[in-house]
Amino acid sequence: MARTDHSFPAGSGSPAAAPAALRGRGAVTNVRHRFQRDERVQVDDGWSASGLPADFVDSVPDSISDVSPPAGQAVAVEQTAGAAARAAVIPILPDTRSAPPAPKTTVTAEEARKILSRNDSPDIPFEVAANPYRGCEHGCVYCYARPTHSYLGYSPGLDFETRLVAKANAVEALRAELARPGYKPSPINIGSATDAYQPIERDWRLTRGMLELALETRHPVTIVTKNALVARDLDLLAALAQQNLVVVYISITTLDAGMARTLEPRAAAPWRRLEAVRSLTDAGVPVGVLVAPVIPFINDESMEHILQEAKAAGAHYASYTVLRLPWEVKTLFEDWLNAHYPDRAQRVLHRIEDLRNGRRNDPNFGSRMRGTGIWADLLRQRFAVATRKLGLNRTRLSLDCSRFVPPAGPGASASLFDAAASGATTHATTSAATATATAAAAPAAGNAPRGGNDATEFQSPAGVKASSGVPFPGGLPAVSGAYGRGARQLRAMAAGQLSLFD
Repeated sequence: MARTDHSFPAGSGSPAAAPAALRGRGAVTNVRHRFQRDERVQVDDGWSASGLPADFVDSVPDSISDVSPPAGQAVAVEQTAGAAARAAVIPILPDTRSAPPAPKTTVTAEEARKILSRNDSPDIPFEVAANPYRGCEHGCVYCYARPTHSYLGYSPGLDFETRLVAKANAVEALRAELARPGYKPSPINIGSATDAYQPIERDWRLTRGMLELALETRHPVTIVTKNALVARDLDLLAALAQQNLVVVYISITTLDAGMARTLEPRAAAPWRRLEAVRSLTDAGVPVGVLVAPVIPFINDESMEHILQEAKAAGAHYASYTVLRLPWEVKTLFEDWLNAHYPDRAQRVLHRIEDLRNGRRNDPNFGSRMRGTGIWADLLRQRFAVATRKLGLNRTRLSLDCSRFVPPAGPGASASLFDAAASGATTHATTSAATATATAAAAPAAGNAPRGGNDATEFQSPAGVKASSGVPFPGGLPAVSGAYGRGARQLRAMAAGQLSLFD
């Protein structure tokens, strides 16, 4: 393991220079993001709280009585007047600049061109994700998604918690992507970056709309949240669970309510998350718990207790991750440590460096989630022993993707191929009763999804069809002689991974 230098300079990293904590917020300041070219520093310009220059306030003489003193006291009066002249007479008001008002949460609506994002990371258990919001009001100081706010020109600090963006057309954008010809279903993770059940979801209800669409199309979804608001959608989640289309993971960082108020100030209290686990389990929804993140000397001793309480509430699965500090999160977390735990700040940072091979952050696949070294091995052993004793992770859940039915896009019209299929069925029947039934069902054929699940429908001579259900007219398309993008499309068509409409 690399040698770690445990010395640290005074300044921004010292507890004495730490900014004061803000009630109800995780970050203590707005840090400069990595795309910002100018740097602003707050300095004292010499003006007092009264609104007048300090030198002017000090130079104003005091008022002197008009009554003439006796002759014997003239010298004493002159001395008193001289001292009073040097005194300030303008009252100095309390300096309110040291206690600015708490920042308010604002939400801006945007129209998203796409809602689904894809990844090929080997250490992430899903390939497709959807996030209806940018920024998160929960204010978790350790959130790895904070640096994404830099792309908007906002600070990953307080701006990430207060300047939120809602993708107002999230449901419509998701419907359009699911309706695309050639779309292949894969479990969509809702809330991979920012929490889909953060407080503003009560009013915007974008996550609920996405769940309604998932139930309509029978599309599998996974949810990661630390808010008990997930129990609001128990009706949809229970219906999805009956078809093996959903699993919910609830993140529980600590059971200490006081620590939770500083780590994740606007997330649900730990006991409320456990109640949400119990409610979901009672409704038949498979639930897992995430002990994430594990922070050395802050919440690492709570791992076994969290798993025990989660199992008692009905959780079936469990996982954990070690604290990650990408980009600006390093500075934010260090300021938070110095503001809330100045007695152990350097000790925590040094242990993080031990877990990250001498660095504050490790972006490498395979080690970024669990860490490396003896301390990471100790966490793995503790987690393995606890889950084995509690009976967690005994089965592996696999969601069902075969039930997916593409949605009818906005303004969708009847498909020519659906009409052809309907006509073929009508031609195959000869009785008058069947012909009458077919004529009655003809108007509904336009609403049928493209490419049914029947294996005999649109069967090609080679036994292969495109993902849209349309057969290849002459068997498999020729691939030889093609190059570039055309070659890739032809190979995808041959493998049934691309629609003829793409």
